[in-house]
Amino acid sequence: MEIDRRTLLGAAALPFAAAPIAAAAATDDWERIAREYDVTREVIQLEHGNWGMMARPVLAEYRRQVERVNRDTSYYARRGMVDDLEKVRATLATAMGTATEEMAFARNATEAMRALILQYNRLQPGDAVLYADLDYHSMQASMESLRQRRGVNVIKIGLPEPATRQSLIDAYRTAFDANPKIKMALVTHLSHRTGLVLPVADIAALARGRAIDVIVDAAHSVGQLDFKLPDLGADFVGINLHKWIGAPLGVGAAYIRRGAADRIDLDPSESSVGPSDISSRVHTGTPDYAAQLTLPTALAFQAAIGSARRAARLRALRDRWVKQVVDLPQVQILTPEDPSLHGAITSFRIRGRTSTEDNVALAKTLLDRHRIFTVYRDGLASGACVRVTPALPSRMSDCDALAAAIRSIVA
Repeated sequence: MEIDRRTLLGAAALPFAAAPIAAAAATDDWERIAREYDVTREVIQLEHGNWGMMARPVLAEYRRQVERVNRDTSYYARRGMVDDLEKVRATLATAMGTATEEMAFARNATEAMRALILQYNRLQPGDAVLYADLDYHSMQASMESLRQRRGVNVIKIGLPEPATRQSLIDAYRTAFDANPKIKMALVTHLSHRTGLVLPVADIAALARGRAIDVIVDAAHSVGQLDFKLPDLGADFVGINLHKWIGAPLGVGAAYIRRGAADRIDLDPSESSVGPSDISSRVHTGTPDYAAQLTLPTALAFQAAIGSARRAARLRALRDRWVKQVVDLPQVQILTPEDPSLHGAITSFRIRGRTSTEDNVALAKTLLDRHRIFTVYRDGLASGACVRVTPALPSRMSDCDALAAAIRSIVA
């Protein structure tokens, strides 16, 4: 597997990378990038949050890897695949700004986060853990399970709405100070419910000063925002690579900072692996090796665009529809206008209509009457909403159509 030639150094072979992408914000460049995705035309697809599309070069590489793994099976697996996967892990670590030994593959962020939460070993009966209403439901359930598993007190907070950077920091400071027995906190970098981006580094600094470990859910922020994992200031992070990085389904990873592995127990299935190897913290069995082997091509595709430019484009798509409806008195936008507090994802509701049924109906109206596909989200302390998730395959015209549909509905 020729990772250097075919992927990272091969990024210049991508259609939109033949010339420098200094002008990537230009419409024609973003149109060329959008054409690298074979998105459905049955609807206007504004629900890219479930998983990301593979761009054409990535899909082609995945097909090649599937054919190879299927053809050579254990002849390849037992002779060269382990070394190739280690090169993939090194490529991932470079992209994430970490050391290779700080990254371990998982099949998704949920698997990575479950291992980090449930195998965190610094809890004693009577201690406390904390999470928030915007955290992912599987992560909330994992935190709640610690009540019986570890005999700890589980504290749930509702994040402020509307939020500001300072109000978010203050919410965690207040919770930490009111509960001095907290030993571990779950913090979601970018919420799948509303798209709210939390100032994780500031919250992690608050926690560190109180001897609290923070476990960060970065499932939606990696590839949607411009940052490296160490920027978060947390020792433990779970990520997805099949969402905003656009790798095949079934590729995620856990980050454990060097020197922090002893706070996460080995997976019970990994007793024969050295305790310092963080791969021993996540046991996946037999994953989709072809998907993992495709990851460098997905990373190269994104690197050719550029992390900062990609993040700016995603925010611009979000801003395109939000700015057309934010002043409507009937519309409540749940993500702050502060660009540091949002990416592509933003949720909204018709003011006063907070039930799940209301927002299921709203998403259905957008689809049935306007051919715009979104999804409702619930679980917020303030009620349900409709989530809008544009991505690189999206056009500004898609966002204009959404804004027009919202104006029509509230009229």
